[in-house]
Order: sequence, then structure tokens, then C-alpha cells
Amino acid sequence: MATKQWASKASKFLEVPETLRTSVKASRAEYRQLGTSGLRVSNPIFGGLQVGSSQWFPWVLDEDKAKPLLKAAYDRGINTWDTANIYSNGLSERIMGKTIREYNIPRRKVVLMTKCYRVVCDEENYDPGSGIAMLGGYAEQSKDYVNAWGLSRGAIFNAVEASLERLGTPYIDLLQIHRFDENVPPEETMQALHDLVKMGKVRYLGASSMWAYQFAILQHAAEKYGLTKFVSMQNHYNLLYREEEREMVKFCNRSGVGMVPWAPLASGQLARPLSSNGSTLRSRVNKNGAFYYDEKNTDSQVIISRVQEIAEKRGWPMSHVTLAWLNRRVTSPIIGFSSVERIDDALAARGKLLTPEEEAYLEEPYRPKSIQGHC
Repeated sequence: MATKQWASKASKFLEVPETLRTSVKASRAEYRQLGTSGLRVSNPIFGGLQVGSSQWFPWVLDEDKAKPLLKAAYDRGINTWDTANIYSNGLSERIMGKTIREYNIPRRKVVLMTKCYRVVCDEENYDPGSGIAMLGGYAEQSKDYVNAWGLSRGAIFNAVEASLERLGTPYIDLLQIHRFDENVPPEETMQALHDLVKMGKVRYLGASSMWAYQFAILQHAAEKYGLTKFVSMQNHYNLLYREEEREMVKFCNRSGVGMVPWAPLASGQLARPLSSNGSTLRSRVNKNGAFYYDEKNTDSQVIISRVQEIAEKRGWPMSHVTLAWLNRRVTSPIIGFSSVERIDDALAARGKLLTPEEEAYLEEPYRPKSIQGHC
């Protein structure tokens, strides 16, 4: 009798609580390990370049539109948000922090990724219509910004303190260096980043867009001096731009670094037919779109047509074909969303796979491109 009672209690104890079932059902994103680290990120990742001020770039979402969109993404399971200190001159970070607080989202349930390296202008000196606030070449000649950019110890510490204030959080889940700094010894950069991890202000480290040899130099410095290494690389990688496959992809795969590429849909070019080019505001003004459509890159048009062909055969949106190819090669793509419909479309690509023959068909027309995004 006692055994039966115990079995009954044990069976009830092992039942999945309704609250957990609801959580799992609502989580439409996939979660993946970031490289060989213990951090799990959503697939896809919400791209914060599109969050901030439409005065920065006309296709950027202002706060009133961005906050509900971030909340919609979170509700659907996209709990990993990527931004940078320079996006809309810091406003992207502020809006993400406000979203977490105003919608009462527990901080521990969101993975915040931000970046340091470039200059964030003082508000009184900032022209919101100028795009990137200030480049290093000008900053190094300014009394106000000479130490406010790059990857020196001082610049990194100041950038992180400012990002923490804008985000309204005591820590950053993944701090990424936005490029490589040729002017600073790699051990100085890695020691500063390591110290931030030890202080609890940063939990993991990542990097973005550089030559593979530069990334290797930094990783070697961390190994040599027993410092925290990078767990991720945010690089430029998609079906129309595969230069990363020459060295960076191989290096990351061999060394256990997770890839979270930017521009996975090539500024939307891989998500719509050739006849629809220029149909969105961003595609009309974004220089990356022009890069993909450069007359020298005629192979890009062939690849886009093949993406459309496979999409029509399978009854998928073109974006699903593109993401099915990419998701097999990276941890998670960073996608800039402009509507709830775009979020739902990306989430619906979960689990979709192409055949080896389809992948080869998409890859075959590719021709080498000039390097973009390393500076």
C-alpha cells in the first residue's frame, strides 16, 4: 500500500508544471550553445542596429515602434538582443534597457550583447543625421575624443561604464570588440577585457569583423597570459558574401568559437525576388545593398534567382531557404526586424533543412568579393 502511495506521489511530482509547458510552447526560437562556452543564445538574435532613431538612418525604428517589437520578440522566445554603443549614438542601448524595465522583463532572462571600439559623441556635440558619429581618424585629433575610441584599457573601461549606464544594468552578458585596434598591444586589450569579466561587469567576450590573423593574435595573447578568451565572432557572412570561409570560419570552427553573423539576409536581398529590389526603405538607402548589387557581382543575381527557385519548389519564403543554408554553418544569425510579421517569418524557419544538392546549387555561382566590414 505504501509503495503504491509513494508511486502515485512520485508520478505527480514528475509531472511537468503547467507554467513550464506554457513557457516551452511560447518559446518558438531555438536555443544554441555559443561555441564551446556555457552561454546559450536564441536563434535568431534580435539585431539592434535597427533600434534607435530614424534621424540616424531613415530605416531605424524610433523608440515608440522599437519597444513593442522587442517585447514581441521576447514573448516569442527571442531572448538574445545585439546592439552596440554607437548605434544611434547610444540610443539603441537606452531603448533596449527601457524595454526590459518598462515591460517588467526579468534581467536574467535576456542575453544582452553590445560592443565597444568606436566613438559615441557627447549629446551636445552630436548631429543625429550624421550616421556614425565620428571615426577614429578624426577622434584622435580631438581633445574631447582622443581617448574615447579604440581598444586601450582606458577606452574599454570608459565605454563599458557608459554602456552599463545606458542599458540600466549591472552587467553585460556578451561584450564584443567592434573591430581590431592596430594601435594597442593585444595583451593590453585582452587584460582590460579580462579584468571586466573578473569584476562581474561582463560575463563573456566576443569580437566582430576582422582578419583571421588579427583574431588569432588576440586569442593567443589571452592564452599566453591566462586571460579570458573570446567565445564568439560576429562576422559578415551570407550566401552572397562568403569570403569568411577562406580562414575565419575554419579558425572559429577549429577553436570552438561560435559565429553570430551580421547581414545574414544580405540587407534583405536574399529574402525577396530580384524584381522587388528597392521595394523597402532600407534597400534604397543602405550601402550594403549597393555592394551586393554591384555590376561586378553578377553572380549575386544568379544566387538570388536560385534562392527564389528553391523557395518556389518547396513552398517556402525565400528567407527560409537562406536561413536553412546559414543555420547549418553558424550558431545564430543576427537579424534586424522591422515588424512582428518579419519576426514570425524568421521563427518559422526553425528546423528547416536543404538537401546537399540544393546547397551545392546555391553555392556554385559564387565568385570572390572584395573584403567588406573589416575596418
